[in-house]
Amino acid sequence: MHPFSYTRVSDTREALNAGSRGGRYIAGGTTLVDLMRETVERPGEVVDISGLPLDEVTATERGGLRIGALVTMTEAAAHPKVRTLFPVVSQALELSASAQLRNMATIGGNIMQRTRCTYFRDVTALCNKREPGSGCSAREGYNRSHAILGTSDACVATHPSDAAVAFAALEARVHLLGPDGQRQVAFADFLLRPGTTPNREQALHKGELITAVEIPALPRPLTSGYLKVRDRQSYEFALTSAAVALHVRGGVIRGAKVAAGGVGTVPWKLPAVEQHLVGERPSASLWTAAAARAADGARPLEHNRFKVELLKRTVERQLRVVGGTK
Repeated sequence: MHPFSYTRVSDTREALNAGSRGGRYIAGGTTLVDLMRETVERPGEVVDISGLPLDEVTATERGGLRIGALVTMTEAAAHPKVRTLFPVVSQALELSASAQLRNMATIGGNIMQRTRCTYFRDVTALCNKREPGSGCSAREGYNRSHAILGTSDACVATHPSDAAVAFAALEARVHLLGPDGQRQVAFADFLLRPGTTPNREQALHKGELITAVEIPALPRPLTSGYLKVRDRQSYEFALTSAAVALHVRGGVIRGAKVAAGGVGTVPWKLPAVEQHLVGERPSASLWTAAAARAADGARPLEHNRFKVELLKRTVERQLRVVGGTK
């Protein structure tokens, strides 16, 4: 680990000042500390924001939720309003990591975490995300766990967050505070596809701080859930996952929110699946037909071709569960 300075701040103004001069924000430290140990990240200054007042879950008008950036994963998953209004978020959080990590990791840190790509974390390998312009060893290497959606010639790494898949499905917004004031960014625009600049992963301005993630009010009744497929049931990252929320009234699907994880360079919204569902009556044949659209645009590599079919099956299974026709 390389030398760095440590600053603990007590208010947002101090945090923004430190962030504006290049300091890296840290709360639970479950990702950044690991990357610093592996010398993947080498910040000159670490800014501890764990004491800031950003640790509340509050209801918004008409039934939405605002989750503070420093709410831990454990606290968010267990919160009665999260469990009642958006169980897909609770389930995604509980499937994300070990209990010890969930007790430390925060919501803001979870969506900011960097890829688990082996080549990214191996400083001897070529990685455009770590060193722009160096190349991508994953494309010609062993890429079983890599993305099939949203890839580019520069990067095929998946985004690892489960909670982010649920937030993407529910069309959440990220609240930011920076030197120029407050702003909000749609979750779909916050995490960036790699394109030719995979080293730029979030739509953040210099020094900006995540203050909360807000889930909008959605029509009720709303049934939701999260399914994660992985190599083992203990702590492991997704091969594929599906976050589904359905608004069914009068026996007809009036609204559908669907996103996938483990297969995209960012949490992958599935509008083609959603559009196929809306206006239809729940049925086994409908789930199959809708899920067939889940891998539209996929670009699998040599070792991850299986993910195309696995994604379709995962989405279909979760549609059946949430739609009540198992």
